[in-house]
Amino acid sequence: MGVLKDFKEFAMRGNVIDLAVAVVIGGAFGKIVTSFVNDILMPPLGLLMGGVDFKDLKVILKEGTDTIPAVTWNYGMFIQNIIDFLIIAFAIFMMVRMMMNMQKKKVEEPAPVPAPPEPTNEEKLLTEIRDLLKKK
Repeated sequence: MGVLKDFKEFAMRGNVIDLAVAVVIGGAFGKIVTSFVNDILMPPLGLLMGGVDFKDLKVILKEGTDTIPAVTWNYGMFIQNIIDFLIIAFAIFMMVRMMMNMQKKKVEEPAPVPAPPEPTNEEKLLTEIRDLLKKK
């Protein structure tokens, strides 16, 4: 029973839950970026290159036969995956940068220092006596 209790405490920690949420959101964000690259960005780029679909860009290393498929080097897919990566990496960089700036602002803003308390009447009187004794 101790193992299950320890596991429950571990799984319910804030860091683990935050990590799980980040993984799910990251997966969804990756799909959005992939769709953006495949469906929005690459078709116009292919059109500018003479109507080429980047997925079809490849070098045939060995021709295929009826029973064996061709061996190809799919550099078009590689280019698309690099663009995916760069967009995701840039978005993550911007988010981390924004979070770091927010943390800097929190650190830079010093806590207001409370004003020293007003001296009591007794302290004022003692100060006057001290000053009078210094003069003599």
